[in-house]
Amino acid sequence: MNFSRRHFLSASAGLATAAVLTGCGSNTGSVSTGSKSSAASGGSGKIVQWYHEYGEKGVQQAVNRYAKDYKDATVTVKWNPGTDYMKLLSTTLLSGSGIPDVFESEYGATLDMIQKGQVVDLTDTIGDAKSKFSKPVLDRMTLDGKIYAIPQVVDMQLLYYRKSALEKAKLSAPTTFEQLVETAKAVKTKEMGGFFAGNDGGVGVLGNLLIWASGFDQLNDDHTDVAFMEQAFFDAVAAYRDFYKSGALLTAASKDWFDASPFTNGETAMQWGGLWSLGDISKKWKDDFGVIPFPAIGKSGKQAVPFGAYGSCVAAKGANNDVEAAKKYAKWLWVDQTDKQVDFANSYGTHIPSQPDLTDKCSQISSGAGKAAAEMVDKHGKAASLFWTSKISDAYSAALTNVVKKGADPKSAFAGVQSTAKAELKRVNK
Repeated sequence: MNFSRRHFLSASAGLATAAVLTGCGSNTGSVSTGSKSSAASGGSGKIVQWYHEYGEKGVQQAVNRYAKDYKDATVTVKWNPGTDYMKLLSTTLLSGSGIPDVFESEYGATLDMIQKGQVVDLTDTIGDAKSKFSKPVLDRMTLDGKIYAIPQVVDMQLLYYRKSALEKAKLSAPTTFEQLVETAKAVKTKEMGGFFAGNDGGVGVLGNLLIWASGFDQLNDDHTDVAFMEQAFFDAVAAYRDFYKSGALLTAASKDWFDASPFTNGETAMQWGGLWSLGDISKKWKDDFGVIPFPAIGKSGKQAVPFGAYGSCVAAKGANNDVEAAKKYAKWLWVDQTDKQVDFANSYGTHIPSQPDLTDKCSQISSGAGKAAAEMVDKHGKAASLFWTSKISDAYSAALTNVVKKGADPKSAFAGVQSTAKAELKRVNK
């Protein structure tokens, strides 16, 4: 699993302090120092395009092939190895020197990039193709009605379960948290846990899911306050605390949640994991597994899955100072070239194309559990708000840990999060 992609999804699904959250594929790839570039000859113009280092083999070669196929400009692809791509990108944009014309960014442009005018509005670039993209994914790359990135490929998290274990207990796949707890208790044995979501008891990876699954958003519509200071949320967190203490939740496994091993080894009947594990799980259990979103908590709850998606952005002041040429290339690659988008999503690990209509062309997710997983993004997809800063996330992490592991009162614990959030949102709202 590639660390950078696991990391960016952690901001969406769980807590900023979670060690890892998602990946893309089981291949770790190699991490080297420095950077690698390749130029593809084309028309008279020049474009510099940046990627982070993907963990799957063949991605670098693929994006170079895509660039070479573009005939209206010479596209130079820069591959950026290492785990600090977003830090490098931020530093470069601030420096004003060596800025790429087109670059990928976690969830699209950051709030800072937008507010500082470092990226351009791509709403007209996408144009009528807007309806072709997954709405939750495109919404995450939009601010005040303006689209600042074109989604490239989608990763997600979901719940895996053994069909045979649930059938033996005469239970169906849970759709509510109450049913999840009941099922975990029923299928648990001396040798096998009921549900696994990490060696920390799931507190890290399931952090924000407790907000979404209880029917709330992180923040209100005008980004001035949190949106979950309600009894239903406090009850949801308390319910998870009870689950944590019940013994039906496996809290010590051979690997952490992002690795499929506890599920494929038979250590647990249900596991929270990532789409990147689908291949390994399919190989092991064949048809004896299913996938579902995280169950709804409480009467107002909603099923939810977190997703991650890199987006292609166009710099306002790129190396070649030709915004229109850069926009044209970004549209060509990420809107028009559907064959390349299918290749990008399907050939290097297990991913979902950002245009749902292309799913049927991706062999790994065109049927069965893969297709069911892919459909969850449109139906239940959630991602952290642009305004959910690291300071807010850290405060939320600490409060959740105090409630679940230390027995703190939820209302009191999250009152501190609200105070932190109000101050942070006042700072970033411009």
